[in-house]
Amino acid sequence: MASQRIPLLRAVSFTILVLFLCSELLHAQPSALTSGPILPLFRALRNVGLDPQAVYKIREAVIDREDIHLWLNDGTIAFTQSVGGRVTGAYFEGEGEVLVRPPDRMERASLGLFTKQGVLEEKFSSAYLRFNDDIALELQQYLRPADDATGFLSRNDLRARRLAAMDAMRLAITFTSGPTTVLPEESPAPPDRLLHARVGSDRLGIFDIYFDTRSPEQIVVGQTAVVHEETYYDLWISFAMRSARKAGLSTSRFHGPTGPAWTRDAFLITKYLINGSIDPALKLSAETTLDGTVRQGGARVLMFELSRYLQIKSVEMDGKPLEFIQNETIEGSQLARRGNDLVAVVFPQPLVLGAQLQLKFSYSGSVLSDAGGGLFYVGARGTWYPNRGISMASYDITFRFPQAWTLVATGKQVSLEQAGAQSVGHWISYGTIPIAGFNLGRYVRSTAKAGDVVVESYATRGVENEMPKPLQVLPLPSSPSPMPPEGARTSSTTESMPNPSASSVPLATRAADTIASLEKMFGPYPFGSLALTQRPGTDSQGWPGMIFLSSYVYLTPEQREAENVSDPDKVIFGQLMMPHEVAHQWFGDRVSWASYHEQWLMEAIANYAALMLMEQRHPHDVQVMLEAYRELLLTKSKEGQPNAEAGPVTLGVRLSSSKFPAGYEIITYGRGTWLMHMLREMFRDASRTAENPDGNDRVYLSLLRNLYERYQGKEITNAEFEQTVEEVLPRSLWFEDSRSMDWFFDGWVNGTAFPRFEIKEARFSTKTGTPMVSATVRQIDAPEDLVTSIPVYGVVGDSKVYLGRVFAEGQETRFSLPVPPRVKRLLLDPYQTVLTAP
Repeated sequence: MASQRIPLLRAVSFTILVLFLCSELLHAQPSALTSGPILPLFRALRNVGLDPQAVYKIREAVIDREDIHLWLNDGTIAFTQSVGGRVTGAYFEGEGEVLVRPPDRMERASLGLFTKQGVLEEKFSSAYLRFNDDIALELQQYLRPADDATGFLSRNDLRARRLAAMDAMRLAITFTSGPTTVLPEESPAPPDRLLHARVGSDRLGIFDIYFDTRSPEQIVVGQTAVVHEETYYDLWISFAMRSARKAGLSTSRFHGPTGPAWTRDAFLITKYLINGSIDPALKLSAETTLDGTVRQGGARVLMFELSRYLQIKSVEMDGKPLEFIQNETIEGSQLARRGNDLVAVVFPQPLVLGAQLQLKFSYSGSVLSDAGGGLFYVGARGTWYPNRGISMASYDITFRFPQAWTLVATGKQVSLEQAGAQSVGHWISYGTIPIAGFNLGRYVRSTAKAGDVVVESYATRGVENEMPKPLQVLPLPSSPSPMPPEGARTSSTTESMPNPSASSVPLATRAADTIASLEKMFGPYPFGSLALTQRPGTDSQGWPGMIFLSSYVYLTPEQREAENVSDPDKVIFGQLMMPHEVAHQWFGDRVSWASYHEQWLMEAIANYAALMLMEQRHPHDVQVMLEAYRELLLTKSKEGQPNAEAGPVTLGVRLSSSKFPAGYEIITYGRGTWLMHMLREMFRDASRTAENPDGNDRVYLSLLRNLYERYQGKEITNAEFEQTVEEVLPRSLWFEDSRSMDWFFDGWVNGTAFPRFEIKEARFSTKTGTPMVSATVRQIDAPEDLVTSIPVYGVVGDSKVYLGRVFAEGQETRFSLPVPPRVKRLLLDPYQTVLTAP
């Protein structure tokens, strides 16, 4: 017996030694770095490799983080070298599994689009883990001596070092922060916990799994995809962790789901003072001073967005320089997910809750381009000044620029002076606004008035060197298009080049008329003036008190014809684009959205308001646009999937993916506009009376006015929009005797329904003394629980008589309606007020 015990004791002793070493290597967790520079820490985290002394066999290990479950069933794992006494990562090779269950149908459908599964349940053979908590200690009990540590390190150390950059700044934020404090009315901040797993599987390839308690949506799974040399970051799922869902919504408003570990409200900027200068070589130099309040105490690092083409020279607070890290802070999947560069500003000590800060940024760079024809292009539209995302603040802007140019900026121009060869302009915003911009060119100015509102139109006597072709029927009033290269125009000779300035006066007058009409819909125009400025390209964009308008808008109908513009695009450029952007002055610039889930709402309200104005003079063109949107939703991707399946409008920017590159534009403008059309037509039908058989827009307009009055200067959520709809909901639109619009938002707003309708078994009877019809309505190619309000008409000779609306629930619904005596045939929605497939 003794002879058998000796090897066992040696094995136990060796295991104890291994566990002791693990404890020594993995347990050290020193206090936060609350003073001094953090750049050395950041670079160490960015370049950290695997520790030769921390390579182990691992079996039957499990990592649980709320909705994320990772199993390391059998393999080898090496932990990263200690940085500042902390172990922050590991590389695993072997057999593993991951399980993530999306919490709702929308996220399950999104996951299914990319993985063909409603639940992420996948085996993987490798995983790079990065964390800021005690995962290394959690795994300690599953570790055993490694068989071939040297071979494992030679295969994986370089790979681990390359991957380390992805989460370096996020970890630096953790390791330099003190305890998080929040305002009394806010929910307590959750513990700062991060887990990022980049795993590799045979079926799905390499993908990322994020658990980050400092992100608005703490669970994120996605993948970098390259299609036709274009890089996308496909967000498969993104949602709040289980405990947050149970706790309910926070009162905080967050800026999107996918950024690094900061929320916009941690530091709330209230005022910008911007002094900029543009030289003849189109280089922008600026000093931006911003005032704000600390709303989450404890952090030493604040993140700001700033164009990658602008180089910061200094950041100061109270005249003293602050450490900053630029162009090192965003890499890998984060770059694909965010797009713009981030700047990390480091404070001497952790920030104190409620402190008032004033920061001064000095920077310069080339963010402007000359497109020819006297037109310049501001590439960094929303990131030419440091900011923390879209939020309400006041702006005081001064620009110095060459006298030969005209510069137009957000706000009221309070002065324009000459200083040598330069002009000096000064603008102050009309109250608080979500974002600021500017445009410049060699413009000719025209003016008009809408009551007391001065409308200015700025256009050049030429167009850009090469006008890009419109994207053919794509509904893109304010979506990006690539800048055209310099070169000769393709469809117009120099002698016949259009002169946009000739159309500037009538365009200003049309814009003034548009303001007057929209004031009747929404309420008083929110700013004191409006400037329209020509810009190169096919897209336009609205800013508070200022609009960038595509050169195509300034062309005459004959000139657009010469450019071979399609019929729907003629409507877009000739009638829709300018009113759409003017409508954004109310919804988008004065009322903003709470997160990417609500961005569709601003676009849909603005676009449909423009269609309602168009309807007054060109009703046929409204049908042209609605049909164009329908056709776009039906058009298939290169993989053969209809664009309608890209996702619901509430997925926002996530709709643009490797599967559907134009998904955001098609769904947001196409489906979003149809949703507004459906709401309006439901309200119109509910208002029909014997005296007014066609109904009216009183309820729909009261909805728009209520939204604007309640949320001007604020942000709106989808839940708040639904609540406002329910407040004006006519009794005839109550479903199952409930004043709720859940059926509409669940099936149509948060879904992708694109059904067809059919009526069958219609039976006419006069047994009750009143002529009645009973029939069955079928919803075809629809979700089983879809509910739709469908208008029913009767045919009398060559006329259609409105009979009423019925709720179709599920596949088949039986209904009865009174009918005029001569009606013997029924029609469902003959005037196309519901989004249906042909």
